[in-house]
Amino acid sequence: MSAEHSFANPSAAGLGALAVACFGFGAVFTGQVQLGGLPLLAAWLIGGGIVQLTVAVIELKDHNLTGGNVFLFFCAFFMFGAALSTLAKFLMLTGMFGDVKPLTMVEGYCWMAGAAFLTVVSPAYLKSAKPMFIAVVLLDIVLWMIVLADMGKLDPTLKPVIGYLLYVAGWIGIYMVAALVNNAAFGRQVVPTFGTWVK
Repeated sequence: MSAEHSFANPSAAGLGALAVACFGFGAVFTGQVQLGGLPLLAAWLIGGGIVQLTVAVIELKDHNLTGGNVFLFFCAFFMFGAALSTLAKFLMLTGMFGDVKPLTMVEGYCWMAGAAFLTVVSPAYLKSAKPMFIAVVLLDIVLWMIVLADMGKLDPTLKPVIGYLLYVAGWIGIYMVAALVNNAAFGRQVVPTFGTWVK
């Protein structure tokens, strides 16, 4: 089998899409998004989902088990699922379904699966650039906090902490975009990635 890749590495686009989600959800958790912003957030998440689905397929075709599976999972639940959930909440809160209000307990259980998924694959990122592993660990923490929040077990005053952790993870994602694209373009490390934790 040829070692040639059919496509260039699309990870930068996937990380850019992840940053969109991190910044959008960060704004929600820090209280900057009111009801009218939810459909707009959903639209951006759908765009990010398209990007991450494309990245996942290409990564899996190149036998990148970790990146391909994580992008595939994220496109389904962090993007498309979250977009549909955001729209559903908007419709419920605006009275589209009468007096039915969003009960997020079920999402707590769903996010539990998402948090567990990312947590168990996190050690694989020890072989990635150090900033990437740090971003993944931050997202692990965020997802478990969201589980607790949706189940009503997190003090509401801690919700902004989720938002700020999302901002940090998003900016790390943007940093990695800069490193991936510029280092590849110049054929050398112009943006440091600080090595890996494990060889």
